[in-house]
Amino acid sequence: MLKAGSAGRLRSPPHPLCSKLVPVFIQHEKSSAIGQRFTTRLPRPRTFDAWAKYRDYRFLWTGNFCANSAQWLQLMSLGWLIHHLTEGSSNSSLLVVTVGGINTLPGLLIGPWGGVLGDRVDRRKLVISIQIFMGVFAFSFAMLVRSDAVAVWHVYAYAIVSGGCLSVSQPMRQALIANTVPREALINAYAANVLTIPGTRMIGPFIGGIIVATLGFFWNFTIESMLYVGMILAYLPMKTPYTISRSGVASGVSGMLSDMAEGLRFVWSGNRVLFLVMMLTLVPNVALQPVMFLLPLFTSEVLGRGADVGGYMMAASGFGGLVMAVVIASFGFIYGRGKVCLVTAIASCCIALALTQAVWLPAALVAIAVFAGSQNTFRTTSGTMIQTLTPDELRGRVTSLQRYGHGFVVGSSLLVGWFAGVTSATAAMVAMGVAGLVVAVPFAIVSKRLREQA
Repeated sequence: MLKAGSAGRLRSPPHPLCSKLVPVFIQHEKSSAIGQRFTTRLPRPRTFDAWAKYRDYRFLWTGNFCANSAQWLQLMSLGWLIHHLTEGSSNSSLLVVTVGGINTLPGLLIGPWGGVLGDRVDRRKLVISIQIFMGVFAFSFAMLVRSDAVAVWHVYAYAIVSGGCLSVSQPMRQALIANTVPREALINAYAANVLTIPGTRMIGPFIGGIIVATLGFFWNFTIESMLYVGMILAYLPMKTPYTISRSGVASGVSGMLSDMAEGLRFVWSGNRVLFLVMMLTLVPNVALQPVMFLLPLFTSEVLGRGADVGGYMMAASGFGGLVMAVVIASFGFIYGRGKVCLVTAIASCCIALALTQAVWLPAALVAIAVFAGSQNTFRTTSGTMIQTLTPDELRGRVTSLQRYGHGFVVGSSLLVGWFAGVTSATAAMVAMGVAGLVVAVPFAIVSKRLREQA
């Protein structure tokens, strides 16, 4: 029987099953909404999407893993070798810290021109050529160490030459990421490539510290040379299908000067965010980078341990950086990249101050891991921003200019090394943390355009 509704419509009595189905339907809708929210909050991890999909990127990633392993093994070995050669000397602290920073000095002169060269020639072949030289050079230095004829000036010369090679090859290795994957995969590929930096920082120094403590320095530098060979072998079959060829490149000195000016103009006025983020990198790369160079002194003076524990400290820093790199590669950027850069720059300074109070080894390991995690988050975020905002024909020059601030690390290292010598490693770390905050906090307040960067 039909009944008239209050609005004049006809309606039938509800089916007996409706009273059972409606609550179930409502509960299903609620569950679906909760499921949707849960799925939104926890997207599928994409850590190695680019690695699995693009063959040439796998070769690049493997080669960069070898090169970064060599770099961290070298940094750890040079610091402890200088500590060994100058132990008991009044200027030991200064020499230990500055040998870590001196390899950034060539970047002030060579780095920008390496970027110009990288935009003119095959970047892959350029990197291979440099690594062939470094493989031979590293093994020659290993033989010098084995002969017991090595002196302090030999170590500094080795650091400067290898730093010159690194100032050209490292920006090109970053630029090659965009040449092995399409644009839509660039952020994931860049973040996954960053895994090779903290990952190798965790493995290389850990093993290197044990080798120094048991077998001596010769094997560290021999392994370094073998890692360069491994990188060369990985790069040989690699192709660069996403390279954009430049046309009408002027030859000669005037042409290179014109290329340099073009790169500078693009950074200054082509996209001002690039200039802002490059200025902000002075905090982690200049004010705070000597923290890593101080680790041999901190380990010896504050923790009372030797090279093996120094390797553990470096490995812990690698673990912290690795965790953050995995998070970014897996889930991307939840917040705007500009805000992430500003927050992590300030956070790194605060954590450096906290490290000075870590006199217990487990606390020191945790503190250095968190410090490295914040540093690595900043570098990954700023690096992906620069790579995505830069056209390929300018990528070599802009990436080299991004690293230009590293050249000033030698100045901050000299200052920090001197200060640590007349005071202590702890006091030097406090000074670095305060100096970084003096720059980062006002920068965060006034840099509206960087804060708004997605």
